Amino acid sequence: MTDFVFFGGKGGVGKTTVSSAYALECATVGEETLVVSTDPAHSTTDVFGQQFSDEPQSVEGYDGLSAMEIDPEEEVQDHLLDLKRQLNSQLSAAMVNEVDIQLEMAHQTPGAYEAALFDRFVDVMQNAEAYDRVVFDTSPTGSTLRLLALPELLEQWIDRLMAKRRRSIDLYEKAAIGNQEPRRVMDGDPVLARLQGRKERFEFAGDVLREQAAFYLVLNPDELSIRETRRSVETLTEAELPVRGLVVNRLTPEPDPDEEGRGARYLRDRVATERDRLDRIDDEFDVPVVATIETRVEEVRGSILDDVATELEIAGPSADLLNEQVSPDES
Repeated sequence: MTDFVFFGGKGGVGKTTVSSAYALECATVGEETLVVSTDPAHSTTDVFGQQFSDEPQSVEGYDGLSAMEIDPEEEVQDHLLDLKRQLNSQLSAAMVNEVDIQLEMAHQTPGAYEAALFDRFVDVMQNAEAYDRVVFDTSPTGSTLRLLALPELLEQWIDRLMAKRRRSIDLYEKAAIGNQEPRRVMDGDPVLARLQGRKERFEFAGDVLREQAAFYLVLNPDELSIRETRRSVETLTEAELPVRGLVVNRLTPEPDPDEEGRGARYLRDRVATERDRLDRIDDEFDVPVVATIETRVEEVRGSILDDVATELEIAGPSADLLNEQVSPDES
């Protein structure tokens, strides 16, 4: 059975470094691993020095590791075209143009991004049997939380649509043939079949997220990041998707004891401030800090990513997935 691991957080906190290093370590210990970027920035390409597409491809130089990058804008357009094709085959010519206009307007709304990305996201999960572990480098927190909340919301929405469709068919049949004749329009109705298929898709996604997935949030030791992470933990917990751990990234390295001068004093003051914030995180969050990551001078890629990955100990598919202390940086 495939395990799914999600690393989320606000933009710029270092999700790509953490998810890429974790995926690399999974592959290193023998797990066939896929890392999936759903972040519009697509830093995975920068980390591995290789261009990726929306289909899995092997990462050069690493056995057992594959990567893919999902482009949200392309997914919105593909989602729109697919809906048009399906509806046009079921509607009269007189309605096609009106429906096309309505769909174009609907895909300009904020939810279109999440809906299109959700469909691609489910595709990845449904076709993940070749992998032991799928690691998601997700988009910034707000979009990710809306995406992960979709299965339950969409199941309820589909139920309402199916009830209305059945009511519509029932009224049509009564008007057309009366109550005394057998009714068969309901059987094989293409709209009901489509809605049922969508409902099953959403149920699958909800089951996977609750039973086969682990969620981690990446944050920096600053007030804005801490506040947003607190909101994210609460939202995910309410959705019955509890966060397993927090990864605190971009910590300032402490200068050597013999270092003096303005720069050293600044670093010591900053380290002290960050330690206070780490203590607050430990005290105020029910979720444990499972990794702390120091800032490095160079960007994390190549051999530096290898070094980071070796410090992320993997206990097994059903155990906690990150060790308690590491010392890398974000990309």
